[in-house]
Amino acid sequence: MDIRNLGGSGLRVSAVGLGCNNFGQRTDLETSRKVIHKAIDIGITLFDTADIYAGRGGSETVLGEVLGNRRKDIVLATKYSKPMSDDGTKQGASRRYIMSAVEDSLRRLKTDYIDLYQQHDFDPLTPIEETLRALEDLIRQGKVRYIGCSNFPAWRVAEAQFTARGINTHAFVSCQDEYSLIVRDIEKDLLPAAQAYNLGLLPFFPLASGLLTGKYKRGEPAPADTRFAKMKYLSDRYMTDRNFGIVAKLQEFASAHGRTMLELAFSWLAARPQVSSVIAGATRVEQIEQNVKAIGWKLTAEDMAEIDQITKG
Repeated sequence: MDIRNLGGSGLRVSAVGLGCNNFGQRTDLETSRKVIHKAIDIGITLFDTADIYAGRGGSETVLGEVLGNRRKDIVLATKYSKPMSDDGTKQGASRRYIMSAVEDSLRRLKTDYIDLYQQHDFDPLTPIEETLRALEDLIRQGKVRYIGCSNFPAWRVAEAQFTARGINTHAFVSCQDEYSLIVRDIEKDLLPAAQAYNLGLLPFFPLASGLLTGKYKRGEPAPADTRFAKMKYLSDRYMTDRNFGIVAKLQEFASAHGRTMLELAFSWLAARPQVSSVIAGATRVEQIEQNVKAIGWKLTAEDMAEIDQITKG
């Protein structure tokens, strides 16, 4: 397993990370246990979860039950700020909420520290200075090692980094955002910001929610047991004529090189600037093995140029 620094920090993470949103939701405790232990056994060190995953707290609870003494072998990342109650009292990035949210996550995870604590969304109601000072206190208390952000507009990322420098607090070391061969929006503003501040990029939805697996066909309804069939907003977003055209050309490219779409999607992301780890979920042990093997394709400059023509054309 390739091990990389998370941006400009000293935190080292595996080039393939395990997205934990399935635990406690799509996979039961014993299946989750098998997937978690297999991931550690084959070299995955970055485990990415969030307080809201699996019905608010479910994923963190499963990790807390399963990890035991293997907690020390992984980089445990979780997130805060999305709604954890229906009345709006448990959400955001205020000092008051962060101080309680971290305690809740630590309790569910059965650990006394979080390696990477990420703000899941920008909070327009809280000054970034207040958020950073609260996170600084958590770092000084030893409850958090590093901090990151997710789903921030590029200018908000720059604002946060500038503010941290001005008030002399720790700054974000990473940003977690959607990025794939189909969805390349972050290349306009966010990726340049990540490069300017040397932030580690943690792409999620590397397979465009499954579109890049090739299992969805143009003009056909999504198979009944798939994510697109269960979540219409996803199928409406991804199952477009443009995207199907790109996928068809990418399949031709992969086949011509004797590779799979999974290998193409993961290896391309692993070769992109600032990418520290590709976050991918798994519901079966076999998927863990496939994901780790998928970043082994060393794409040439010519390959990358051809892929650009396919995906941007």
